[in-house]
Amino acid sequence: MPIWPAINESLMTISALCVALGWFVIRQGRRAIHRALMLVGSLFAAAFFVSYLTREVLRGDTAFTGPPALQLTYFMILAIHIIFATGGAVLGLITLRWALLRRFAQHRRVGPWTARVWLTAALSGFAVFLLLYRVY
Repeated sequence: MPIWPAINESLMTISALCVALGWFVIRQGRRAIHRALMLVGSLFAAAFFVSYLTREVLRGDTAFTGPPALQLTYFMILAIHIIFATGGAVLGLITLRWALLRRFAQHRRVGPWTARVWLTAALSGFAVFLLLYRVY
């Protein structure tokens, strides 16, 4: 298995874990830990994005080599991933901006949705990774 996809998946997984833990701790009122986890999660998400784009520019797309019977399923998972990853990135930037500007009412309204979308992107991305690099 090529190392670059594994690095990308690791960056995304760390980002998702930070977001999940950050969401958990804010529900307990632990703001400082929440802030730290979300900032680290954002940094890992940004690192993933830069690494992913660099790989795409240098290497191009990876074709699905699994059985034709699973091709539709793979492309459906991939489509879900692309939609949620794009939405999660946009929502993440908005949510982060509102937090940094201390506009916490807006931040609190969109934050849980941002976390759900980002975690869905991470899970669907993991499924794509498995189908491309581990299973087939």
